Formats: sequence, structure tokens, C-alpha cells
Amino acid sequence: MEFIVSSTGLFSRLQAISRVINSKNSLPILDSFLFVINDGTLSITASDSETTLTTQIEVNESNGNGQFAVTSKTILDALKEIPEQPLKFELKDNMELLIQYQNGKYNLMGQNADEYPQAPALGDDAVQVNLSSQVALSGINHTHFATADDELRPVMNGIYFDITPEDITFVATDGHKLVRNKTYKAKGDERAAFILPKKPATLLKNLLSKEQGDLHIGFDSRNAKFEFEGYNMTCRLIEGRYPNYNSVIPQNNPHKAVIDRQMFVSALRRVSVFSSASSSLVKLRLENNTIKISAQDIDFSTSAEETFICQYNGAAMSIGFKATFLIDILNNITSQEVIITLNDPSRAGVVFPVEQEEEEDLLMLLMPMMLND
Repeated sequence: MEFIVSSTGLFSRLQAISRVINSKNSLPILDSFLFVINDGTLSITASDSETTLTTQIEVNESNGNGQFAVTSKTILDALKEIPEQPLKFELKDNMELLIQYQNGKYNLMGQNADEYPQAPALGDDAVQVNLSSQVALSGINHTHFATADDELRPVMNGIYFDITPEDITFVATDGHKLVRNKTYKAKGDERAAFILPKKPATLLKNLLSKEQGDLHIGFDSRNAKFEFEGYNMTCRLIEGRYPNYNSVIPQNNPHKAVIDRQMFVSALRRVSVFSSASSSLVKLRLENNTIKISAQDIDFSTSAEETFICQYNGAAMSIGFKATFLIDILNNITSQEVIITLNDPSRAGVVFPVEQEEEEDLLMLLMPMMLND
């Protein structure tokens, strides 16, 4: 079996799917890429047994169909320094693989592809949804940072896709912060939902950033399949009941401040340097169209405060937040100004952009920290 393929085209596809492969695998074959050549199309697969990512690339010419596996690190390192040129692959009967390029050749041993695990097929009851790649990317980008790493509550370790006939809502929470990103640019035929684990969400985030077409999602109770131009990914879903996220979002916080987002982030970064390393607590004091951010570390007798103008004419109030969480939230909003609504120092603050993106409703929630004074 022989085929000829572009060196840079092949390397970019291998690099994209190689992120699936774990550094340590239960099955040795999972350290490898699976190559399948069929009727002039080369399919390459990488898997960690729970997530399987396959990409297709057209070959320049081919002689025969077949399949083999080859160690991912070896072939990635070998192709990294080869400039754009045709590569000729030749697989011999004893699984010896010969790769020829302009000024040289590589000899390595392929592996029997029969041992490579197959991605599970979806059940007959699978739900199907179509949406734009960019809409999916926006939903994943806004929520990904808020997912948890909680062994006791695995349902929190992924992004919740809540699909209705009117819209699709992307939700993530770690118990301290919550993001709800509703888009009206996509919808389902019926009510359905699934929880996408963090690793496949990260893979989608990287791949969809280069895509402009449509994304097709099919899912049943155990697995989901994502198909878009040049790639398809099958992954195991997180099973369990996602918390009722709408019940924790305050509906009528009376205190409302409009703040310049970039100025807020910069001030938080400066002041949080002087907060306690263990808590990262900063105090926000709102009164008379000003916001004062302060922090102190009693153990090292250091403190800092900074005041700047915002739009706020409610009752004076103070509230404490973890600076790193608040900065994360502000960094994942794109509008120039943000609105923060508050109730009292013990209840969650809600942050959302002054200017929502078209046909989107983005809301972020952050639980406060206790203030000593």
C-alpha cells in the first residue's frame, strides 16, 4: 500500500488531533495514531479510549487501501522540521513503514491496526442538533473557565448544554462562580441536554477557532458525536443530573453599578497583590458613583486601596470577593462596560455586559467571601 500526501497538511492535522492522546495510556496502542487509507482519502484517528478524534485529508495519489498505527511522538517529531513537499508513505507486508521525502527517508515499524479501539456508535434514540461553529465556540469560550475539578461532584466538571425549541444555553459552575450563556442563534427540535467533559470541550475550543462552517451534534445518554469540516469527535458524556442553575441566579438585586471593565480589571490586579495569598480576598466599597477596591494581608502588614469613578447611586455597601475569580469573570466578557448587581454582602453578585453580543444573553454569577469588618 502506498500514498502521497502534503507534509505540512499532514503535520497540521496530526498536531491538531494529538492533543487527545494522554501521556500515560492503559492500552499501548493508544500512544499511536491510526491511519486508514480508503479510496484516496486518508483518515487519521487519535483516542484516549473516552474521546476519539478523527480527521480526513485528501491524498495526492494512492495505490490500494489499508490501515496501520504509528507511534504519535515519533511521527510528529519526524515531520516537524520538514518544509512543504510531497511525502510518500509505503507500507510493506511485515508492517515496515517507509516515508520518503525530497532529500531523505524514514524507516519505522507500523503496528497492527486491528487492536485500535473503535469509537462507540450512537443509539437509535440519539438527539440531533445543528448550529454554527462560531456560535458553539462562543458558548464554550464563555463557560469553559468556570468548570470545576471536583471528584465528589463530577457533573460540575463539564459544560452543560441545555437545548430547547427556542434557544441553546451553555452553563458551567464550580460552586463559587456560575456562567450562563444563552444563544438565540441556535435551537433544537425538542428539549434535551447533556454535560460535555472539560477535555473534549478544550479540544473543540481549539479546533472550532479555525472553522467557519456548521457543527452537527448527535448525542444519546452516554456519548456525543461532533462533526464539522475535516473532523469528527466522539466522546463519553458525564452522566448525572446537573444542578438547577436558574434557581441560584438572583432575579432582582436592588444595587446596580456600571463599571469600566478594563479599568476594573487593572485595579483588581494591582490591589490583589496585597491580599492574603491564601484567600485572595478583595473588598469592594460602592457609594456616591465611586468604587473603592481594597486588600490587606495582616500576616505581612501590607495593604492597598484604589478608588475610581463608576455609575452607582444606591445605598453605600461593602462586599468581598476572591480577586482571581472576579478577574476571570471580567476577562471572559468582551464589552467595554459591565453591570454588577448586588443584594447584600452575603448573597451572590451578578455580572453581565452592558452591550450583549447579538442574539446572546450572557450572565455570570460570583459568590461573595465573608468580610472581617
